[in-house]
Amino acid sequence: MSAPTLPAAAPTGGEDSGEAGTSVPTRRRARRRTAGRPGFLTYGLLTVFLVVSVYPLCWSFVMGSRSNADFGLSWPPLLPGGRFWENISVVLESIPFWKALGNSVLISSIITLSVVSFSTLAGYAFAKLRFKGRNGLMVFVVATLAVPTQLGIIPLFMLMRQWGWTGEIGAVIVPTLVTAFGVFFMRQYLVDVIPDELIEAARVDGASMFKTFWHVGVPAARPAMAILGLFTFMTAWTDYLWPLLVLNNSNPTLQTALSQLQSAHYVDYSVVLAGAVLATIPLLVLFVAAGKQLIAGIMQGAVKG
Repeated sequence: MSAPTLPAAAPTGGEDSGEAGTSVPTRRRARRRTAGRPGFLTYGLLTVFLVVSVYPLCWSFVMGSRSNADFGLSWPPLLPGGRFWENISVVLESIPFWKALGNSVLISSIITLSVVSFSTLAGYAFAKLRFKGRNGLMVFVVATLAVPTQLGIIPLFMLMRQWGWTGEIGAVIVPTLVTAFGVFFMRQYLVDVIPDELIEAARVDGASMFKTFWHVGVPAARPAMAILGLFTFMTAWTDYLWPLLVLNNSNPTLQTALSQLQSAHYVDYSVVLAGAVLATIPLLVLFVAAGKQLIAGIMQGAVKG
């Protein structure tokens, strides 16, 4: 006599039941990935921020490609005109553009290299070395950030005139070879990203202080160095007040040269905006060229941290 056959158990319904052949952990991971994706609100806010950020540059290009009479229209035009290259030629003829461009590139590059190098050295010392007066010196460096830059312009100009540096690009470079913000930024980054045990291991292996910094500190500091270098270059490139005071019209930077396009009685705003767009192109090229490396460095530092 054969044993009775039991009916097959029906699948129980529940929150983890789904398509046949799909395991419960797989469905849960899929739900977590779906829940972590940005929604419509996130993309909407990012789109608004993008439009607000890009609009000034687009408007400068549109108005820089038109005539000065278009600024009196009741509704600003949305499409560029056909006078952009004509306005650019006026810019090149009116100011020493290429000399100003070379000065800006030289000044910004030297300042960026110096600020990144000295700030990384000082930040590493404040973060990982033990010496007398370390905390007091760090407080003094941070306190200098509270002093407005404009307060030091007059004594600094008197000092540059005493040295005979007025009109020379060295007067723009030397006062900004290192910044308090760069030192503070690198110190705050390195204080947590480098374990003390790694430095002690390097010293046990016989590495000198500078060799430890070069082989341990610099690789860990590369993401912060890239960010600091990018923002330092932007700051030096767009600096206007100090180069305007210490340089003359025959040896200007790009920003001060553009100010020469404005006359006392008549200003051709289309030419001025065309020059502004032309001066912005190097920064855009820098962002495009260094964007992937910058993001890769940031992500690499985040993973290591």
